[in-house]
Amino acid sequence: MKNGLKILCIALLLYSVVSAFLHPLAPGIIACDKSTVQPGYNELVVVGYRTHFINQRTSMLVFLDCDSNRYCGKILEVIDNSHVKIGVDIPDTLSSKSLDIYVNNDGDGTLYLPLAVSVNDAVLVKGMKDPASCKFDVKNDDSTYFGYPFQPLIYETIRNLMWHVPMWFTMFFLMILSFVYSLRQLRKVNSTTKNFSSKHVYEFDLKAEVSARAGMVFCILGLLTGMMWARFTWGYYSHQWWINDPQLNGALVVFLIYASYFVLRATVSDEEKRARLSAIYNIFAFVMMVVLLMVMPKFVTSLHPGKEGTPAFSSYDLDSSLRTVFYPAIIGWGMLGYWLYSTHLRIKKIELEINDRS
Repeated sequence: MKNGLKILCIALLLYSVVSAFLHPLAPGIIACDKSTVQPGYNELVVVGYRTHFINQRTSMLVFLDCDSNRYCGKILEVIDNSHVKIGVDIPDTLSSKSLDIYVNNDGDGTLYLPLAVSVNDAVLVKGMKDPASCKFDVKNDDSTYFGYPFQPLIYETIRNLMWHVPMWFTMFFLMILSFVYSLRQLRKVNSTTKNFSSKHVYEFDLKAEVSARAGMVFCILGLLTGMMWARFTWGYYSHQWWINDPQLNGALVVFLIYASYFVLRATVSDEEKRARLSAIYNIFAFVMMVVLLMVMPKFVTSLHPGKEGTPAFSSYDLDSSLRTVFYPAIIGWGMLGYWLYSTHLRIKKIELEINDRS
């Protein structure tokens, strides 16, 4: 990489890392003091995060939602900026036993906690339209406070988006590079009959190996950051570092498949045979990576975003504040991956030249 591109790579990475830590999180709801309630009158304390309940009391609306049926909450007490006590009447007949909580005010916008409370002993009537549902329009839906979008369950760990996802993108980029070089190596060897004394015959094999090694670095980093993210979201209460999820298991299998690629290279001493076998295996490894990480998880139940109806980062939750950091992070990590590949390739070529001279 030229010096200008290296400076740009460092600048993009510094920008994404610093911005990931400095940008605050937008207001949101993190909990309710009761997870289960009974039909009838209930008093609840809603717990906010970076909210401004005291200053926004006059404009505040609170309601529970059940399949678009709203049950208005009366504000009994604004305890502080993060806690508000409400009273709400819950009918005996509902279309679902799980209710969402919404808090809206002029400053914080609309705050939402899905499946906040469960109603015991309620009679279920699917698709019911309750005439007692609140009739009002929610105004000022967006927060006036700048910050990363508040997502229930993810919370502050949304910052990991700037590392985990770009690392996997970089790994895919490098493995695609390795896959292309393996294809070119097979084509070149097949078209070069009885000419294996030429050192240039194995040029693409060398590039395939080096790009795969660089890809493995980002594969390991992606696994580690994914484990950390999963522990504080999917396995928060059990504090598990690994959860039996198809996406995580598939990523581990991909790591083992590519690790076997380097074991294969180390066990074959003949250059011609190593180049041919490695290219064939590398093509197989790439196909398996696509199947395990992009195809199979779409047909099984997974907690990973984008699988089985679970929303990935899209227009729903990837807002402008995230895009201004996320996209530069992808470019920066991708450039770092290519920088690592090109540097390692130059070192390997120098080593080969020294060995040839000796």
